[in-house]
Amino acid sequence: MGRKTKVALTVGAAGVAAWAASKVVAKPIPREGKEALNFQKPVILAHRGGHSEAPENTQAAFSKAAELGVHGFAVDIRLTKDEEIIVFHDEFTDRTTDFSGRTAEYTLDELKKADAGYRFEDEAGDFPYRGTGEVILTLRELLESFPHMLIAINLKDSPDTYEGSLMPSKLWRLLDELGAWDRVAVTGPYDEQTDRFNLYAQNRVATGAGDNEVKKAYAAFTSKLGHLYSPRADLFRISEKLGVFPLGTESFIHFLKQLNVVVYFEDVHDKETFIKLLSIGASGFITDRPTLAMEIIQEHIGE
Repeated sequence: MGRKTKVALTVGAAGVAAWAASKVVAKPIPREGKEALNFQKPVILAHRGGHSEAPENTQAAFSKAAELGVHGFAVDIRLTKDEEIIVFHDEFTDRTTDFSGRTAEYTLDELKKADAGYRFEDEAGDFPYRGTGEVILTLRELLESFPHMLIAINLKDSPDTYEGSLMPSKLWRLLDELGAWDRVAVTGPYDEQTDRFNLYAQNRVATGAGDNEVKKAYAAFTSKLGHLYSPRADLFRISEKLGVFPLGTESFIHFLKQLNVVVYFEDVHDKETFIKLLSIGASGFITDRPTLAMEIIQEHIGE
C-alpha cells in the first residue's frame, strides 16, 4: 500500500470518526410549538385572499375565501407615506389599482381613494369589480375583520430600505396592541428581517424561514450532517422545487416535521400536485385558488 493511499484512508477514517462522534454529541433542538400553527389537519390559506378569484387583498376576496371555509390568508404588507401598514403586494400601485406610482409615495387617506378592484379580470375578459367600491385595507382592518383566521404576514421590503427598516417594530406594536400574537405567522424572504421582528416579539409569534434558512435546511438534509441542523423558524412556506432541487418530497417534509417545523406549500395550481403533496405530509397550502383547494381538502381529508 502506497503512502498516499495510507494518508487517504487515515483522513477518511478520521472523517467517519468525527461524523460518528457528532451523531452522539449533537442534539438538534426542535422548535417550540406555536399556537397559531397548531392545526390537526392540513390548512388552506388564500393567497392575497385568493387573487385568481377576486381582486387581491380586498374585502371582496377575503370575504369570498372565508365563506369557502379557508383557515386564513397569506398577505404581503407595505408602509404608506404616513407609515401606516397596508395589505398590498406590489411596490407599485398601478399593478392592481387605477393609481400610478410607488405605494410609499401616498398617504393612507390618498390610497383609500384608489379603486382596488380596477385591474381584476375574470375568465371572460371582463372587469367586474371596477367601480364597485373595493378599497385598500390596512393590516389592522384585516385582523379586526377576521379575528379567528390565521394570517401569514409576508415582510416584502428589504431591511436595507427605509420602509423595511421601520416595518419590524411597527408590525410588532400593532400585533401587541391587538393581542394577535397567536393568530399570525410572520414570514419573508429576508431572514434578517424576521430576526429583527423577533427581537421585539421574543419568540411569542410564529416566524417563517427566509430564503437562506430554506437553503441551509435543504443542504443539511441532503448531507450527512442533518443531525447538526437546528431550525431558526417555525414555518417553511416553500415551492415544490428550489431551482432544480426537489423540496416537495416525503423525506424532506419528515426531516422538518421531526424538528417541529410546519411546511406550507405555495405556487400549487393543479389538482394532481395538491393531492400528491397532501399524500406525503404537507401541513398546508398557500393558494391563489381557494375554491379548488377546499374541494380537494374536503374530498381527501374531510370536514
